[in-house]
Amino acid sequence: MAGLAGAPGEGRGRADLPVRRGAAAKRTDANMNTSETVLVTGASSGIGLELAKCFAADKSNLILVARNLAALENLATELRGEHKISVEVIGADLAQPESPQRIFDPLKGSGATVDVLVNNAGFGLHGAFAELPLERQLEIIQVNNLALVALTGLFLPGMIGRRRGGILNVGSVAGFLPGPCMAIYYASKAFVQSFSEALHEELRGTGVSVTNLCPGPTESNFSKVARSYQTRELQAAKMSAAEVAAAGHRAFRANRCICVPGIKNGILVQLVKLLPRAAVRKGVARYNKLK
Repeated sequence: MAGLAGAPGEGRGRADLPVRRGAAAKRTDANMNTSETVLVTGASSGIGLELAKCFAADKSNLILVARNLAALENLATELRGEHKISVEVIGADLAQPESPQRIFDPLKGSGATVDVLVNNAGFGLHGAFAELPLERQLEIIQVNNLALVALTGLFLPGMIGRRRGGILNVGSVAGFLPGPCMAIYYASKAFVQSFSEALHEELRGTGVSVTNLCPGPTESNFSKVARSYQTRELQAAKMSAAEVAAAGHRAFRANRCICVPGIKNGILVQLVKLLPRAAVRKGVARYNKLK
């Protein structure tokens, strides 16, 4: 089966408390477009990095969040120079439960407005549930679900009050499936799928949109984190992170609820609706078998 674990992720680990840089630049360049500010989590690599580039091409100002502050600084320098926009960077580890509030509070205190929230940060682990460290699996839930919900809950009321804005969540084709040997990751993406669809409907008529981007296999560092450089017995063709991001960006601008990039991934999502669940489980287990 193709497209079962394609969402982005960074190597996990502990980081210092959120570090914010670049705020001064935002207030001093009068030529910058101030019509929209987009906050992107997990922006240092993969799909998150490419989504930042998509919004930068719209002349949106950016707030980039990730653990790798050096990578964020490099990206910020590139995007400021190429697009003449404001780019602020915040170093934070969303595996720490306090990080969403510590990201939100300084922004609110400085009067910054976040018009679009891109919940991209996420990771997974490959292996049987009973054999993987429980602490690490709980971190998956913290990053993929709890941090996503917390950031959404913090920034959404302001969007509703202004009657403009949007949320772009990065889920996965895995969210449509049970995931033997990646049980928590697949379940976490099923949560993102259900949550995004519910919000999309709740917010109808408010001026705020919600889109869930559901990539399949993607060229990123996801597999390095999930499988520690091991490979699957069955290989699937991968889309580039740039292709996935472009599709998600278009879907978000079009106010689409769900975006599954790639024809094969779209066929897979429709196919699993028709197959017996037992067959789907066995197929995913076979796909997730490592060499």
